[in-house]
Amino acid sequence: MKISIKLGLWFFICIFIIEAVSMFYLHQNVVHTLVNEELTSLKSRGNSHRDVLENSFDKDTLHHIQLMESQTDTEVVITDKSGKILAKSKVVDKSMERIIEKRVNYNEIPKNGVIIQSDWEIEEYISTVSPYQSKENKIGYVYMFKSNENIQKFISNLNEHFILASILILFFMLITTIFLSRALTKPLVSMKNATRKISKGDFSVSLPISSNDELGELSNSIRKLANDLNYLTKERNEFLASISHELRTPLTYIKGYADLGKKNNLAEKDRINYLSIIYEEADHVNKLLEELFELAKMDENNFSIKKEKIKICEFMKSIIRKIEPVYKSKGVQLDFICNEDAYVEIDPIRFEQVCFNLLDNSLKYSDIHSTTTIEVKKRGNKIIILIRDQGIGIPSEDLPYIFDRLYRVDKSRSRLTGGFGLGLSIVKEIVNAHGGTISVDSKKNEGTCFKITLEEKKYEECLIN
Repeated sequence: MKISIKLGLWFFICIFIIEAVSMFYLHQNVVHTLVNEELTSLKSRGNSHRDVLENSFDKDTLHHIQLMESQTDTEVVITDKSGKILAKSKVVDKSMERIIEKRVNYNEIPKNGVIIQSDWEIEEYISTVSPYQSKENKIGYVYMFKSNENIQKFISNLNEHFILASILILFFMLITTIFLSRALTKPLVSMKNATRKISKGDFSVSLPISSNDELGELSNSIRKLANDLNYLTKERNEFLASISHELRTPLTYIKGYADLGKKNNLAEKDRINYLSIIYEEADHVNKLLEELFELAKMDENNFSIKKEKIKICEFMKSIIRKIEPVYKSKGVQLDFICNEDAYVEIDPIRFEQVCFNLLDNSLKYSDIHSTTTIEVKKRGNKIIILIRDQGIGIPSEDLPYIFDRLYRVDKSRSRLTGGFGLGLSIVKEIVNAHGGTISVDSKKNEGTCFKITLEEKKYEECLIN
């Protein structure tokens, strides 16, 4: 069953129950109020006749009361204490006789009268009785009767109006429910169609944000999901294409030089040279696969980090001692600035990989007699590591993609430098795994600065461990 039908049924059933209960309550109250008003009016009329009889009890008064009631839709029967009828406005029928024969006790009836028959649905009359005691010490009762026929007709008409009103309300409620359910489910249907397109690989979905409620947020999330999936699909295709290209080149070298090496008339010197090239290219492929496996571990959350509390300045000095000879051999100066030592919680092996990668990149793209500076400083509870060089720099249009996998600024230098465009991706993954951040700032022909931000660990915390 479609959600629009389900939603419409729920709305209709809920509103129908509310309407039914409300109409029933209203109907019962109207009927109850009407009957009570009739009974109160009837008792007041009986009390009025009672007052007249108490002031002047004679045949003329009895005849006058009898004559008055004969012109109305109510009837009066006046009896003495024993139940003998003294006056009546119409012939007393059996229903009236049954009421009179109940023989009410004068002393038990309040002065203001009492209702002795209120069942308008079953009985023929509603009835009240008012006691009187004249100046002449005449005691008796004034019975008032009103036929239920008029009440029943009125209530029957009332029922017809209620039924008509209920039908009209149900009709408009049904129309409203249909339009309301369609209006509410229309964006959901659009989202369903959009997700169906996404599942088939079509990410060109367009979902307008019609409101700022949960439906609008869901629409925005689906559109963002489509954009992200589209981006990931393109990234995957580009990644596979780049990997294929990276593998094809060395494999072509390996295959070509292997074919040359199989020739019988080949000089031994050339054979050794070809084998060296094959070895270099095989090593090239091996390094590429190692970096790909490293990224795969990170993606599958199998990348383990064993953090230790380490003095950052001493740690960076140990890295400089290892890499400084390489810098000197190329004629690049390596400076280190660390005025405030502090503790950080890092995996020394993984973080050494980060630093070596960044320093290796700096060395590759720096000219002779230039300077690379490593600076460590504190900003509040943050430790900032800056690696700044005076190299060729990175074009501004390439900066947003520098940490993307297989992205290289200068494709022509890839085989000279031996890079695959994976190193900076691995660096970013490792820094993120430490809860830190890495960013880059660069200007063409002026140099590049990588900035790593880590949380400082207090000295007291280190002593506890």
